[in-house]
Amino acid sequence: MLQPGCPNVKRNANAPDGITAMKTQQLGQRSSTAQPSAAVAALGKARAYLETVRPEHTVFALPLAYMALFLAEEGAPRAHVWVWITVAFIGARFAGMAANRLADASLDAHIPRNAGRAIPSGRLGRHEAAIFIAAALGLLAGASFQLGHWPKLLWPAVVLALLVSPYAKRYTWASSFSIGMVYLLIPSGVWVAATGEFGWAPLLLGLASAMWNTGFDAIYRCQDREVDQRLGLHSLAADFGVGPALLAARLLHAGVLVCLLALGVVLDVGPWYYAGLGVTALLFAYEHSLISPRDLSRLNRAFFTMNGIIGITLFLFVAIDTLVR
Repeated sequence: MLQPGCPNVKRNANAPDGITAMKTQQLGQRSSTAQPSAAVAALGKARAYLETVRPEHTVFALPLAYMALFLAEEGAPRAHVWVWITVAFIGARFAGMAANRLADASLDAHIPRNAGRAIPSGRLGRHEAAIFIAAALGLLAGASFQLGHWPKLLWPAVVLALLVSPYAKRYTWASSFSIGMVYLLIPSGVWVAATGEFGWAPLLLGLASAMWNTGFDAIYRCQDREVDQRLGLHSLAADFGVGPALLAARLLHAGVLVCLLALGVVLDVGPWYYAGLGVTALLFAYEHSLISPRDLSRLNRAFFTMNGIIGITLFLFVAIDTLVR
């Protein structure tokens, strides 16, 4: 007979040991917190990739690509052409942005405004960025092979431009023009992919895109003039001053209007096209009124907001013109 107060051996024989129970409880707590931690880490990594490629900046170039597509197709594009050009654009855009961030990572670490970017801050590893670039270029190549003879042959030229242009600022004041060369390939490449033909139209589209993007890159680089000079980097602003850089941007944007006007003559476009060109001229004028050599406080508004509005507005007018003709 068990005495009162003695442990009930039979009952405790089937009960978990106290230490085992504690370990089981701790493991349960760890597993319950591991899943949220993994989810948070995955979300942080995804955010780092998005910060690197800045998808919101597609408002600068995608409207130009679609404008070229609507003009080349003389109306609503064929579905498969539209889809594969969009895929190729996404691949090129993401690869170009990531390549630029990777090339600039060692420089960005010394620039307070850029030190928090994903690669210099360590939130995205260099090897991760390189793998991402390779995947994006694979997307570009795969889409190019769906778009006909010329895209199959010429996509490596796009890759070369994307990978080389980020290094131009180390060697020449014309670094903004190297960015422009990349953007020259976007609408002209879209035209050739859609029609299989070369001519004045893709050349004028490419020149307009190149001058547009060279101009707003020249504006953007004005805010980095002192940092660029300290790091030995080159730009119109760093080499010649903010005033000459802004003047060059104005002349380049005037050149955009000239090229688009000539394009309208070549393609015999309708009134909606010219109306869009007039609105674009007014928006360019307003953009340049926002900044001066003495006041760059509204530079981001001029660079980001206005160029996005201009791109979307021009595309809408061109699309309407091609659809109603």
